[in-house]
Amino acid sequence: MATRLVQIAMNARDDSAIGRFWAEVLGWGLASEGPGVTNIEPVGLVYPDPVAVYVDVLRVPEPKTVKNRVHIDLATTSAAHQAELVARLKVLGATPADVGQGDVPWTVLADPEGNEFCVLEPRSIYRDTGPIAAVVVDCADPRAMARFWGEAMDWTLHEVTDDHAVLRSAKGVGPYLEFLRTPDAKTVKNRIHLDLCPYPGDDQAAETARLRALGATDIDLGQGDVAWTVLADPEGNEFCVLTPR
Repeated sequence: MATRLVQIAMNARDDSAIGRFWAEVLGWGLASEGPGVTNIEPVGLVYPDPVAVYVDVLRVPEPKTVKNRVHIDLATTSAAHQAELVARLKVLGATPADVGQGDVPWTVLADPEGNEFCVLEPRSIYRDTGPIAAVVVDCADPRAMARFWGEAMDWTLHEVTDDHAVLRSAKGVGPYLEFLRTPDAKTVKNRIHLDLCPYPGDDQAAETARLRALGATDIDLGQGDVAWTVLADPEGNEFCVLTPR
């Protein structure tokens, strides 16, 4: 049994507006599975596909209050591409963001609701990821997170140190999942979380039980009676286990 990362879910007060922004950023299409949910999907792929981590924007009433512990890094192919992308994103409504990054070669921006993201300088490791280079999670202990997530999913662990851990789909395609050591403690529900999906034919309940045995805990976010299971990893980051696909 195994799961894999298939999408991230992003909270927003206006899911339609934030969905349009991110669709323009990524060059992807828009769909909706119902009121309050905007789906951002790469054109020409059939969900789920390891080539991409999809994005769902979910409407919530509460505003953003603290720096997100999960963010997206965007890939670029040259210095000119980075500069052009930053300029285009500002026209779309992105604004510069200061998260204490100092003098770095990447650019930190925020979407129209304040969700931070990075436009990276060209890096060879991200040359084949697509527009999303990585999904980055702040954490206190990258080694412990690598142990949990490395067993939770069938993704391959590429690197782990005291400061960061890097995983990628076992198929060697799509964006990376990275855990970055930060001094900040988690204080509120994450506005961006990971969605995992078991493979066709696997049992969702059995997979959820396996994740609990690895250290995940059940969490109630007011989700009610839904088809997915909401858990938290050992550092309290919420994630969902979807029905097998």
